[in-house]
Amino acid sequence: MAMTGAVSAHAETYTLKVAHFLPSTSNVQVNIIQPWCDQLRQESQDRLQCQLYPSMQLGGTPAKLADMARNGVADIVWTGPSYSAGKFPRVEALELPFVLPYGGKVGNKIIWDYYEQYAKEDFKDYKVLVIHGDGGMSLHTRGKPVQNLADLTGLKLRASSRTAAKTIESLGATPVSMPPAQMTEAISKGVVDGALASWEVVPATKLNEVTQYHSATPAGQPAFGYTVLAMLMSQRKFDSLPKDLQAIIERNSGKALSERFANSWDNAMDRAHDATPAQGLVEINGAAYADMQAAAAPAVDQWVKEVAGKGLDGQALVDGVRKLSSAAQ
Repeated sequence: MAMTGAVSAHAETYTLKVAHFLPSTSNVQVNIIQPWCDQLRQESQDRLQCQLYPSMQLGGTPAKLADMARNGVADIVWTGPSYSAGKFPRVEALELPFVLPYGGKVGNKIIWDYYEQYAKEDFKDYKVLVIHGDGGMSLHTRGKPVQNLADLTGLKLRASSRTAAKTIESLGATPVSMPPAQMTEAISKGVVDGALASWEVVPATKLNEVTQYHSATPAGQPAFGYTVLAMLMSQRKFDSLPKDLQAIIERNSGKALSERFANSWDNAMDRAHDATPAQGLVEINGAAYADMQAAAAPAVDQWVKEVAGKGLDGQALVDGVRKLSSAAQ
């Protein structure tokens, strides 16, 4: 009987509720989260299974996803930590203007190294499966190309986070915060003139259908900004799993999952970029790029002062990001 009980326990199936804010057809679900779940299922011989809840099907807003994992409403969430304003302050350093270079592979390596060295305290209530980036944001505009700082004056641009909003403001435009699902309609109706967003979201949100120009910083140079993203697991749920299933999750997380995101992200960004008419692509370089970096510098200084009020050495965090970024290039 004891042996029968042991076999039965070993064969028990554990279902992980995985929630995120994008549609089921998005790159992140189709090419990353679902294959990751399939791998867990295969390696566990069907004992680990996922139930996916895209498009906030468990209720709430993207800003509440991190709390949903901590409180057990979901077992795993994929979200942007900065959507929950102020809750993950150390990670905000990664989203400051002109800090990280374009690209999933190079960006994710820097982000993961930064998390391990500087930001673990932000996530002490979670089992962190991965921290990664959106590959760097470009400016996507409807009415006119942005070629220099002056072109930004008077524009209203969608911002994905508080840090992105401060970046837009420092460059002379007006930020309007809204989730990805709303920005295309807002641009088509003239509520905003464009968006600061990663190429990865362009096809999924149909941003290419409402914008004509796409302005980016020079290849190999820091992007306008980043959105940091994360897969966070309920620590309580992880601890409740048998040790062998914990080991399966462990070896498919961290750097391994970061690389999975990076490869898919770079492919998606390249496809979206290559599908765009060449006349709509704008590279901001030389004096124009230097002017934008100078204009955005006060936003970094302001952030350093803000987090000092939370007992954090913001300058040390910024210096840490820049050091890791320089070493990676």
